[in-house]
Amino acid sequence: MIWLRKIQIKEMRGMKIMTERKFKNDRFMTRGVAENLNPLLVMVLWELIDSMTIQQDYLQVFELSEEKGKQKIEHSQEVPEYKREHLFNVGTSIFSGKVFVIDDETHSTMLLASEY
Repeated sequence: MIWLRKIQIKEMRGMKIMTERKFKNDRFMTRGVAENLNPLLVMVLWELIDSMTIQQDYLQVFELSEEKGKQKIEHSQEVPEYKREHLFNVGTSIFSGKVFVIDDETHSTMLLASEY
């Protein structure tokens, strides 16, 4: 596992304040993520989790693919239901596959679905 520096959750005007917020603990990524995902893409995925304005499920799912030469990110969770799509210009190779981010209350881990 590789440790990522903790990212502070941004507070913005108009955002709903959560009583219970997940993914505020130490963050890690597996070797598969470190070797296959652009570091900028990893930071974008963490930011997408941090910017959620609804209750966060312990499992965040990212379906990554290519669309019109850009990185397509489909971010979802099951409870409460949440799904958003984003197009992102990474400027380098585009990753296709599924990434999970799991919060177990002591730490958060980003891993490829194939590593689960």
